[in-house]
Amino acid sequence: MTRRGKELSHNKSLWDWFRLLALLVAKLGAFQADSSLWAFRRSKSTLRGRALTMASLLFNLRRKAGAALSDGFFTGLSKAGRLHPRANPARHGVEIIRDIEYLPTGMAEHRLDVYRPINRHGPLPVVLYIHGGAFRILSKDSHWVFGLGFARRGCVVFNISYRLAPQHPFPAAVQDVCAAYEFVVRNALAYGGDLDQLMLAGESAGANLVSSLVIAACFARDEPYARQVFETGVVPKVALPACGVYQVSDQARFARRRPNKISTFINDRLQEVEDAYLRRANLPAAHHVELADTLAVFESDLPPDRPLPPFFLGVGTADPLLDDTRRLQAALARRGVEVQACYYPRQMHAFHALVMLPQARQYWRDQFAFVERVLGRSFAAPAD
Repeated sequence: MTRRGKELSHNKSLWDWFRLLALLVAKLGAFQADSSLWAFRRSKSTLRGRALTMASLLFNLRRKAGAALSDGFFTGLSKAGRLHPRANPARHGVEIIRDIEYLPTGMAEHRLDVYRPINRHGPLPVVLYIHGGAFRILSKDSHWVFGLGFARRGCVVFNISYRLAPQHPFPAAVQDVCAAYEFVVRNALAYGGDLDQLMLAGESAGANLVSSLVIAACFARDEPYARQVFETGVVPKVALPACGVYQVSDQARFARRRPNKISTFINDRLQEVEDAYLRRANLPAAHHVELADTLAVFESDLPPDRPLPPFFLGVGTADPLLDDTRRLQAALARRGVEVQACYYPRQMHAFHALVMLPQARQYWRDQFAFVERVLGRSFAAPAD
């Protein structure tokens, strides 16, 4: 059995053990029953409730332990990466202007960092970068590698934070990225950027928010925050969402689609995305979730009010979210939108963040080859 197969088998065996334990507790209840029918039913009901409580407790413990492990891994990886000499922006000729408020709330979640080349000649292409993290974790600070990656190639990068679930469920993140979009439109030139070369980029949950911004810019919608984006009159020239989740609802679809490929650990992480971000009890009855389930718009027959920009989609074939990229590629192609999708064999979720890996470097080369062709200009090639 392969290592991956052993991991899947182990996860499945562990969860089967939890289920068996709950079942045994329920079965033991039968032997505690009183001889009277009324007492028997009461005892059986009580013990079944205890079994369900035990199963629920184990389930919640598993979910919380997995979330803590996942959150700690990504946060720790980002912090460790910053210690490497190559993470020094000055080494790459890049400067950072930190903690600029794009909304005057005083909240850290409403700040952004600007990454830009130290030596600039004329207005440069602009990137609005939106971090991933399952809508629950991470920030602009954890995603420094993306700000640096675009800036060292000659872009002015607005790398933003936004409010996170579950404390701030949908549509808070969409509201925030719409506000950040307006800020970039108003201020790009002041930071050395050219709005005629505006790009939207982000990975995972950030890719979802990129797609929601494209919809807000190209479709005249009812949501006031989306309407504000539309009323700027600015449509991005390129969309660069990576390894995205483009339908937040029904996360169980991934396991149904590939039942032997999605481990219990990964399935829990996927379900957390939906549970935390789409807390439907907090939504008005008539509130649309299309800006969370953006595939619902792209796969529909609704025509845009402005042409959709070209899309570059990249994802690893070992990414559990792979199917959403395939669906988005197909939907855009049916609409006649210019789209290039690159699939990287055996690569995991957000692999392109690990820029020292050969496949990650290939991703960045492919992405900028697409951008160069669309914008009709060249970009600086990184020295290392």
